[in-house]
Amino acid sequence: MITNRSMPPGTFIPELAYPDVPAAAAWLCMAFGFRERLRIGSHRIQLVFRGGAMVVTEGGPREAAGPGAEPQAAGHAVMVSVEDVNAHHANAERCGATILSPPADHPYGERQYSAEDPGGHRWVFSQSVADVHPRDWGGSLVEDAGTSL
Repeated sequence: MITNRSMPPGTFIPELAYPDVPAAAAWLCMAFGFRERLRIGSHRIQLVFRGGAMVVTEGGPREAAGPGAEPQAAGHAVMVSVEDVNAHHANAERCGATILSPPADHPYGERQYSAEDPGGHRWVFSQSVADVHPRDWGGSLVEDAGTSL
């Protein structure tokens, strides 16, 4: 597998949504001992703790859109690093997963797709396809290494 500086460490990477991303990230660092690794504007911040990571992202909990309308997307997802996104996607689709977005390449060096499981949980499956420095797509790398606490 390719190592990509734009991706946080770990195989499973929770994505938790908060209405105020910078404030949430600062609190998680102060209260729980996370460290900021990468900042993407004010809408997404990668945090690390020991050998793992999480992503604080903009959003909120699932809310109903009105009578008869579908609820908005959940305010969380689990990102999983895989070796072959296309093969993973084909299998998930064959098994009846609800595909929210098909495999696509992104400027930060990842090929990803997202799906929803039968319980309504959102999953993002990601394959590193290039090692891209975050400054090349607008991110600000805060910490290049040293993810242990």
